[in-house]
Amino acid sequence: YTTLFRAGPDLAERQSPMSRHDTSPTMVQPASNNRPHTCCFCWCCCCSCSWNEDRDRLRRPSREAKLETIPICEACIKPSPDEVHGWAGSFDKLMKNPAGRNVFREFLRTEYSEENMLFWLACEDLKTECNKHIIDEKARMIYEDYISILSPKEVSLDSRVREVINRKMQEPSLHTFDDAQLQIYTLMHRDSYPRFLNSSIYKSLLQSVSRSSSES
Repeated sequence: YTTLFRAGPDLAERQSPMSRHDTSPTMVQPASNNRPHTCCFCWCCCCSCSWNEDRDRLRRPSREAKLETIPICEACIKPSPDEVHGWAGSFDKLMKNPAGRNVFREFLRTEYSEENMLFWLACEDLKTECNKHIIDEKARMIYEDYISILSPKEVSLDSRVREVINRKMQEPSLHTFDDAQLQIYTLMHRDSYPRFLNSSIYKSLLQSVSRSSSES
């Protein structure tokens, strides 16, 4: 016992002044400020998606590894100058062209409203299914991702459409979200589409395809 009591002061003398005063186990430096900003999509910059990071972390369901039905970017071929110019005169033409949807989706991402396009694409994907089990599963995923008020990707729908969806979800089908899809399509057409035509994204694409056409 004498040896143990004698070793106490020696150990204390070898401690640094800071460690001698740091007796509280709760005084640990937090390491949360050094977390990386992880981007969700290849065109998204860290600064533009970090505003929603904390809300996503709190609201995101635990099923992080679930199957995603919407690709990061739709497969498409390079649009012709006529096609790109045609998008300025018809929203329908823009939405029927995979390249047009990709460009418009990139613009929506800058306005933090990409969920509108993602929801519309998810509804289109649902309509291609014929297996009842897959239809039920995809309908549930669409509801949780874009209709639920707990989702960070919730789209803006009126109460009437929400009531229709809630009734149809009792027996999901290919047309469960038809009213909602039309409402979001109309919203993108009236609200986002005019700004897209005046955006630097669309104007740069116009210049690019015009330059390529003149050089060929």
